[in-house]
Amino acid sequence: MLKLSQPDLASDPAARRVVKSEVVNVEFAAVAGELMSLEGPNRYAPGDAIVTGASGERWVVSRDRFDAKYLPEGGIAHGEPGMYRNRPSVVLAKQMTEAFSIARSASGDVLTGDTGDWVMQYAPGDYGVVKAARFAKVYRDA
Repeated sequence: MLKLSQPDLASDPAARRVVKSEVVNVEFAAVAGELMSLEGPNRYAPGDAIVTGASGERWVVSRDRFDAKYLPEGGIAHGEPGMYRNRPSVVLAKQMTEAFSIARSASGDVLTGDTGDWVMQYAPGDYGVVKAARFAKVYRDA
């Protein structure tokens, strides 16, 4: 398995600029814990967002990142559980040609992907993994 270490997708000619469009269901953690996503463990602290996508996949977004990246839908106040839409923002993505692993951040949880899955770079030092089928549903070229 290929182990990626802090790649800079901005300088990778195989990377693409993409935008996500998705409405998700969100709960906020009352206590610290860990959620096992399709890509690997996601530890969370009290107040972090536990997100469920349209196909039932689950992942964690730290509260500070969540507040900056998601807007409430359907009249709920920001910070209440319910439906949220991501703010459109351009991120970098690269489809991988072999199985791989990458840390979400410098000493963060290690995620894994299969051949055809995507490594995502949300900001310098901030990474994710998106399964190929999910990527096709919620991302488009920027």
